[in-house]
Amino acid sequence: MDEKEARSLLTRHLQAWRGRSYQELVAAIGHAGCDEVIGPSGAAYQIEVDVSWDGKASGRVFVLAAIDDGHLVAAFCPLMDSFVMASDGSFVGEGAPNSATAEDGGEQAS
Repeated sequence: MDEKEARSLLTRHLQAWRGRSYQELVAAIGHAGCDEVIGPSGAAYQIEVDVSWDGKASGRVFVLAAIDDGHLVAAFCPLMDSFVMASDGSFVGEGAPNSATAEDGGEQAS
């Protein structure tokens, strides 16, 4: 698997998910999906996205995306990326250091 190409495709795909509202992400919980994308090299990749609660229901939403090219090694060890969105639409753990919110329970996300 061309990791640079795969990382670029994964970033682009996840960026589209980051553009969704909190309500849209909540609606996607439990409806994991898999898309096939073709890279600039012509290689086919599968991107799986899973949306779940990050802890308690009605709290933060965790979005995890993984990409592989279907080959055995890559399928068992895909490239992954993720983000967490708070109910106010902000991205958890992406602000300035020590910017924990009350919803974070005062803990800094990593």
